[in-house]
Amino acid sequence: MSTSVPPALAVHDLGLQIGGATILEGVDLAVAPGSMVGVIGPNGAGKTTLFNVISGVLRPTAGRVELGGADITGLSIPRRTRAGLGRTFQTSHLFPKLTVLENVRLAAQAARGGSYSLIRFPRRSDADTQLAVEKLTEVGLGHRLDAPAGDISHGDKRKLEIAVLLATDAEVLLLDEPMAGVASGDVPGLVEIIRRMHREKGRTVLMVEHHMEVLLGLVEKVAVMHFGKIIAFDTPAVVMADPVVQSAYLGTAA
Repeated sequence: MSTSVPPALAVHDLGLQIGGATILEGVDLAVAPGSMVGVIGPNGAGKTTLFNVISGVLRPTAGRVELGGADITGLSIPRRTRAGLGRTFQTSHLFPKLTVLENVRLAAQAARGGSYSLIRFPRRSDADTQLAVEKLTEVGLGHRLDAPAGDISHGDKRKLEIAVLLATDAEVLLLDEPMAGVASGDVPGLVEIIRRMHREKGRTVLMVEHHMEVLLGLVEKVAVMHFGKIIAFDTPAVVMADPVVQSAYLGTAA
């Protein structure tokens, strides 16, 4: 008798009301292990709010969030991180005055149950520091270890945020507009890093991205949000041909 593998990430009947306003309503989504799924929709559709609920920044008023079949709805952000969930944000959440290496080293340290502190910061022979160097090399920042994070380019900051995620060993990654503000010349390199992270490392990725050509070239399925609901979830070709999606998202007549 075979046993089915639970989704890497799932939300069930997820809802969020703030001050009487409905932000999310009845959201159901299941992301298969090792897959890459895009989330699209017009501004205000609820994409970042959905990420905020999944990652624990906001608590839902209805429904639940599951990671690998386990209910994580009530877990704190650190506990979700240790359970294998990682996230980037639209705007940088790096420590600008710390070096590139220190940012990733702190993430590795915290993910393994250590303190999020630079007090008694270890030498470069430390295992977590070596891991940080390895992840920075993977994303092409091995030559910028000692640069203050606030001094590197925006494209490199995005690469650094991905290195931070990789250092936590998260299996499920939420990428919130990873190309936002990135110079056009840096986009192909960042796309390749995400593709390699997904294919070679086997990470499950849920990504919000407004660069449609980038997103459609990366993902296997697309979830379309509109007014806090998911109105379509299928392959990019099927979704983009859906007249309901064209009306709601692309602004054409159904």
